[in-house]
Amino acid sequence: MKKTMPSPAIYPDIASFHNELGLPAPQHPLISYVSYEGMQFQREFSSRIMLNFYKVSFIHKTNGMVRYGQHYYDFKEGGLCFMAPGQLISGASPEKSLSGVIIFFHPDLIRHHSLAKKIRQYGFFSYAVSEALHLTEKEKAVVLKIFDQIGMELDTPADRFSQDLLVSGLELLLDYSNRFYHRQFAAQRDDDHGLLNRLDTVLLQYFDSDAPSHSGLPSVQYVSAQLHFSPDYLSDLLRANTGLNTQQHIHRKLLEIAKDLLGAGEWSVADIAYKLGFEQPQSFNRLFKSKTGMSPLAYRQSLKAGTDTL
Repeated sequence: MKKTMPSPAIYPDIASFHNELGLPAPQHPLISYVSYEGMQFQREFSSRIMLNFYKVSFIHKTNGMVRYGQHYYDFKEGGLCFMAPGQLISGASPEKSLSGVIIFFHPDLIRHHSLAKKIRQYGFFSYAVSEALHLTEKEKAVVLKIFDQIGMELDTPADRFSQDLLVSGLELLLDYSNRFYHRQFAAQRDDDHGLLNRLDTVLLQYFDSDAPSHSGLPSVQYVSAQLHFSPDYLSDLLRANTGLNTQQHIHRKLLEIAKDLLGAGEWSVADIAYKLGFEQPQSFNRLFKSKTGMSPLAYRQSLKAGTDTL
């Protein structure tokens, strides 16, 4: 009998999660600043959990790998992690082995501020933990100072300026994080020099196999999994290095292969469409024409005309 996946434990507010972590009630119902070292877990997280609020954590150096669900992340040099409401965490609680600080904040805190709309622009909230933000020593100092400023504001008796100052602190933290992520992408340009080659290899192997005939066109999710990135992170990394996202790179390679097949003249346009994974030749025709300015048949005829003039 198939084992049923247990429903996730959902924490609707920060207070309920504080209680689960053995922490005192938060000083503010919509935002809290806590330390990993202060947590005393009430139970093992053997099932999946879901937070209905944001989590931004700075993790200091650890002695090794930390498990989040099915993935491991090397925090030997520390880093920043981001979680948005509604994302799942699974597996045993990783926080027991960690050192660092966390800010939890509820969407209601920023509801009437410009940050409510702006927060959608921070791509790092959609990344996997394994793609957390690595920081230089200088960047760590900047980030920790902002964490501490938010913590000090929470220790200050509330007045009519409190919420605006807390939201301003969060926005500053997220803006710096955004800057540091783009620095990380730039720094990876050399490290990931072979990324495009690996991407091309994945796509060539896919198109050379029988996969297109039964699975269709390669998806962004498939390519990302083969390269061990989350879809959003891979697209941002590619865009930072090439100006194109993953879907555009898939189309680029598809068109290269299509042009080779059209030039070889051994396959009909319809057969090429099916070979590449299109359900209908019309879909292939539309994509090809939108990218090249001519239909596949017209492209083939142009190649033939060019050969005839030689």
